[in-house]
Amino acid sequence: MSTSETTRPATLDAAGLRELIDAGRAPRLLDVRTPAEFETVHIPGAYNVPLDLLKEHRAELRAHLDEDVVLICRSGARATQAGQTLAGVGLPNVKILDGGMLAWQATNAPVTQGAPRWDLERQVRLVAGSIVLLSVLGSIAVPGLKWVAGFIGAGLTFAALTNTCAMGMLLSKLPYNRGASCDLDSVVGQLRDRTAGRP
Repeated sequence: MSTSETTRPATLDAAGLRELIDAGRAPRLLDVRTPAEFETVHIPGAYNVPLDLLKEHRAELRAHLDEDVVLICRSGARATQAGQTLAGVGLPNVKILDGGMLAWQATNAPVTQGAPRWDLERQVRLVAGSIVLLSVLGSIAVPGLKWVAGFIGAGLTFAALTNTCAMGMLLSKLPYNRGASCDLDSVVGQLRDRTAGRP
């Protein structure tokens, strides 16, 4: 088995996940978006385990994941990172929701909705675009500011090549994106309750 096969979890499309849920064979659904994104809209029955929390406490979380797991994010990128993290601690039964919440909602599948907020990708576009725009405009008076725009461009290029986003990770820590309490103890408590309540 190649390295890419061991580090890249399998995918499950929205229709396939919906069939499992409708048949009463729902896997454990872990949504790795920010708490604010999760509160805005999520799949009923999903648990919110933000990507940074999952990465930091993967071993503790692994101890409470003994069944099929489907990882969810907005489009699949963060869920893929989470899947690679869990595969690294020996969790073999992980799948990624192909296309994430965008694909799920495109099928008109059921969702739980809260107050609307901007998703993380949109926030990154706003912040990066604003910095570039202000740097270019400011470079008329201070020519050196054009390098700030260049730095942001380089950062976005790196983010695309590595499928990571440092700006997104920083924005995810803002109070706006934290929403309700989502710490390790509450997540583990929810996972333990589900395990204890299984038939």
